[in-house]
Amino acid sequence: MSNPGAAILVTMDSKGAEARFLANALEERGVRPLLVDLSCRPHEAGGADVTGAQVAAAAGRSWDDLARMERNAASEIMMEGGRRIIAEKFQEGEIHGAVGLGGANGTSMACAIMRALPPLAPKVMVSVVAATAAVQWYVAESDIIMFPSIGDISLNRITRGVLKNAALALAGMVKREGAAEMSDSTAPPLIGVSSFGGTAACVERVEKRLTEAGYEVIFFHASGPGGRALESLAGLGELAGVVDVTTHELTDLLVDGVYSAGAGRLEAAGAAGIPQVVVPGALDHANFWTGQVPGKYRERAFFQYNAQNLLMRTNREEFEALGVLMAEKLNRARGPLSVLIPARGYSEHTKRKAHDLEGREAGDWRQPEVDAAFAASLAENLKTGEIITLDLHINDTAFADACADKMIEMLARGG
Repeated sequence: MSNPGAAILVTMDSKGAEARFLANALEERGVRPLLVDLSCRPHEAGGADVTGAQVAAAAGRSWDDLARMERNAASEIMMEGGRRIIAEKFQEGEIHGAVGLGGANGTSMACAIMRALPPLAPKVMVSVVAATAAVQWYVAESDIIMFPSIGDISLNRITRGVLKNAALALAGMVKREGAAEMSDSTAPPLIGVSSFGGTAACVERVEKRLTEAGYEVIFFHASGPGGRALESLAGLGELAGVVDVTTHELTDLLVDGVYSAGAGRLEAAGAAGIPQVVVPGALDHANFWTGQVPGKYRERAFFQYNAQNLLMRTNREEFEALGVLMAEKLNRARGPLSVLIPARGYSEHTKRKAHDLEGREAGDWRQPEVDAAFAASLAENLKTGEIITLDLHINDTAFADACADKMIEMLARGG
């Protein structure tokens, strides 16, 4: 069997020597390098296996076109072309993983291209911005491994060591057998379940019931990246169904909280036509970092979840808007759909008191008449599937069993 291959994603006009060093390090470890040039301007530097002109052509443009564009626009073209080339070479078995090398713009381009590869396909990024908060946007819903370059991208005894470590990591991953697990036909069907601290009891019981029924469960922590990962795997066809217990990322989307998963949340499973059980889990709050609550919300009710995370209680107007938003998304679902509503509370926090920003008590977190605004709004706007309201709390065992039973029923009915 021939050695595995790996793409090196790099701008050859500025990082050519470093790219060739990385290619040599991979070859020494039994991996065939494929140098892919992401340079956004024509240049004379050689050495690429896939030239910048070829990358641009894959997106239907020419390098001369890019020379007349702003860098952001040119980068978009190279990312589009790069995604097409890398996906094709991965499908054909020419490469088995990828590594990127670059500064801020190079990191953005290489990571965007690597995110087109499936989960468990090895992805490594050596970057000058690997230690910054921007990492969450570069990695997003993917499983990219980030290596801080320590110094800027140039060859010296420190950065050569970083590049060798990255080569060792990538070589070990592309040679392993673990990626085959994604396509293991003997594995049980995989069910996605969204989770969070305030819905933990429900989530744990749902997992127990599903595994007892012969299914495998993957949790997605509903803090932004988790929701995006759920949507990604559902869109890739890796999930047999979704029990979306924890949908509160929609609240953060509505009020610009810190745990938004973006506008695509609650859409991929419906588009894929797979069964969905949807719950307004933890929809009763949005998340802000302590000390960073926007001024317009300073008079609201809160709960200090931990030292970093401050929860803001959802009000009636927001619940009405959330009912409309969820219905708009679910109305496009092509598969079986059930929305289960726990009338006695959407999160564990209903057992606590709310406070203002100064720490003074501001009433009960449990506000059934406010929560009812969501149920009424959803019922008015949802045109597909079914809504089942149960006189239970979300973390009651009976409610979790109802969620699991509904998913098992849907899967059995669909064969």
